[in-house]
Amino acid sequence: MLVLLAGIFVVHIATVIMLFVSTIANVWMVGSSNFATISTGLWLLCNNTCTQLPVSSQDEASLKAVQAFMILSIIFSVVALVLFIIQLFTLEKGKRFYVTGAVMLVCWMCILIAVSIYTARFTGTMVYATNPHHGYCFILAWICFCFSFIIGILYLVLRKK
Repeated sequence: MLVLLAGIFVVHIATVIMLFVSTIANVWMVGSSNFATISTGLWLLCNNTCTQLPVSSQDEASLKAVQAFMILSIIFSVVALVLFIIQLFTLEKGKRFYVTGAVMLVCWMCILIAVSIYTARFTGTMVYATNPHHGYCFILAWICFCFSFIIGILYLVLRKK
């Protein structure tokens, strides 16, 4: 049982780190131009230097929603990690980690909403770039989506023995 708890804890920490990286780094979409590789993230457009991400007025609300839901997913994931540690030492034997699992599933929903909006609105559209494709941050966000769902379900069914 201790090995299972340690494994879940390690995967949870890895998920939090990957969420931080995917939100902060500016490599959600990558394309090439005549001069260099161009990458865009949730915040900046990077060529040789990084500048403010140019978005149209109709896409601005979508981008702000993606930013907000990714930040919320980080917050909920960290809260779930803290709750897990607290419940690990305060729950009596035989109880389940319901609160931790519920918070982690809220994190999962936030990631789902953010990445779905980004996929629907910004995939394949890059300013000044040809041949756009997804960068590692986009892929990390989908990996975090899978991990947070698995961790949330494991917390719901996990008993402290």
